[in-house]
Amino acid sequence: MVQTIRIEAEAREQAGKGAARATRRQGLVPAVIYGAKKDATLAALDPRDVMKELHKGGWQSHLYEVAVKGGATERCLMRDVQFHPVTDRPIHVDFQRLAPGSRIRVKVPVAFLHEDTCPGIKAGGVLNVVRREIEVMADPENVPEKFEIDLAEAAIGDGLRWSAVKDQFGAKPVIVGRDFMVASIAAPTVVDDAAPVAAAGPVEAIKQKAPAAGAAAPAKDAKKKK
Repeated sequence: MVQTIRIEAEAREQAGKGAARATRRQGLVPAVIYGAKKDATLAALDPRDVMKELHKGGWQSHLYEVAVKGGATERCLMRDVQFHPVTDRPIHVDFQRLAPGSRIRVKVPVAFLHEDTCPGIKAGGVLNVVRREIEVMADPENVPEKFEIDLAEAAIGDGLRWSAVKDQFGAKPVIVGRDFMVASIAAPTVVDDAAPVAAAGPVEAIKQKAPAAGAAAPAKDAKKKK
């Protein structure tokens, strides 16, 4: 199951662009926690904590406990991160507060098991991944770290669909009404290296051969006898 990650934060009293710029001048990243029919909570984060989470990957499906100094500890999801257009440093973070008993919409990465022993891949096939993430509605207490699909018996031409996920953890995909494709084992592409030989075209005219270089000139006609 997904782990809950704790982030320490400072409280912010004012909203707006001016207050956000002041927070950045202090070396912190402004953040807001919203949702669950409560007033927004303004916070300021250590940029090192933000970058640490971004480097992990899959941060949109992680659960966080943002502990605001002097305030409440909020369970939430990191929904959006804004970056500086030049430095690529985070300049604002949006968190969504989790309401008790509600499902949340998250993207969960897909992992493929036994690629090295997959019969289709060993026979020369290629794993064609259609979806590296699957967006689902899930219980906040039961969000999976990843979905796993076993390739131990997958052959060339096989399609791996949502139903092939080993454990769905009670999650419901946002794509409804069909067993959608996640990946397939595609046949190898055969490339013919032999270039086709062009057929000789008809001869349009017969050209008189020029004498080869160095060849003797044809003898002149003998003078007529007087």
